[in-house]
Amino acid sequence: MVRDGLYYAAGLFVVAAILLKLTGSTILTALPVLLALFFLWFFRDPSRAITAEPGAVVSPADGKVTTAEWVETPEGSRLHLSIFLNVFDVHVNRAPVEGTVLQVNHQPGLYLNAMRPDSNVLNEHTTLVLESADGAVQVKQIAGLLARRIVCNVKPGDRLQRGQRYGLIKFGSRVDVLLPGSATLLVKTGDRVKGGSTVLATLRAGGVSPESLSNAVAVNA
Repeated sequence: MVRDGLYYAAGLFVVAAILLKLTGSTILTALPVLLALFFLWFFRDPSRAITAEPGAVVSPADGKVTTAEWVETPEGSRLHLSIFLNVFDVHVNRAPVEGTVLQVNHQPGLYLNAMRPDSNVLNEHTTLVLESADGAVQVKQIAGLLARRIVCNVKPGDRLQRGQRYGLIKFGSRVDVLLPGSATLLVKTGDRVKGGSTVLATLRAGGVSPESLSNAVAVNA
């Protein structure tokens, strides 16, 4: 479990105890207790089996694939995937590939519905660029209508293993992945995926460079 859930739950259990002492009402006490139980459930962090298959790109989050398409940029074709997380999904984010963190960029913004195509530009988001053996991979945490905080626990220079936990988004959100155009897509729009265990695509060695990916992000954000 993510420790944030313990903090939220502990505070609500304290509120419940105070209400019970002051009012003696089990009805008034029930609401903070139920909310505490919800937070304990929401911040769950289940273990996942991570594939060791070379070139595999695993899902960075639980949710539903809402976009799976190639986009054209001045630097060439890129594979763009979007995963929408509803409030019932596990919100822990995982590295899609093994690699070194090249960039971590946080952009303040709005809190529009993450299903909107332009939410990846207008909403608050944090962009992570990883340099893998098969090219550069971008993963973007995007806040949603209910999300009010993005957590990213890595910095440039850190080394991440495929499927390693690196952050989370609280209360409904979206995660986008941008891959080299040579990637082989293994999922489709509408598929349900699990962070760390579902393989989204495979990469071939000698993929796009980190520099050209950064340019592509600026053009197609």
